[in-house]
Amino acid sequence: QVQLVESGGGLVQPGGSLRLSCAASGSIFRPNAMGWYRQAPGKQRERVATITSGGSTNFADSVKGRFTISRDNAKNTVNLQMNSLGPEDTAVYYCSYSYSDYLGPNHYWGQGTQVTVSS
Repeated sequence: QVQLVESGGGLVQPGGSLRLSCAASGSIFRPNAMGWYRQAPGKQRERVATITSGGSTNFADSVKGRFTISRDNAKNTVNLQMNSLGPEDTAVYYCSYSYSDYLGPNHYWGQGTQVTVSS
């Protein structure tokens, strides 16, 4: 089992920045991918950004150039730096951890942290 604990959400004005952090604990396997998804009211959960244990990153088109993702493999942490935030970024953000074994893919989620962009 893997536990994910998120921090860093909150209220920010349009154009502002926030940094989300997530720490994973438990049975950590490599290679793996960690990242962030978000879900706005009335919408499906969508991928925001992911980063593999090898350092490969992937971003949703809507956040490219504004968000960056980083991780510390030794500490099993992942961070999402969000800049130039707009109201469309308002959502609950979920940390994710995934890996594959002989049984198939495994995916774990954090409890979610609210990000609200409003003046």
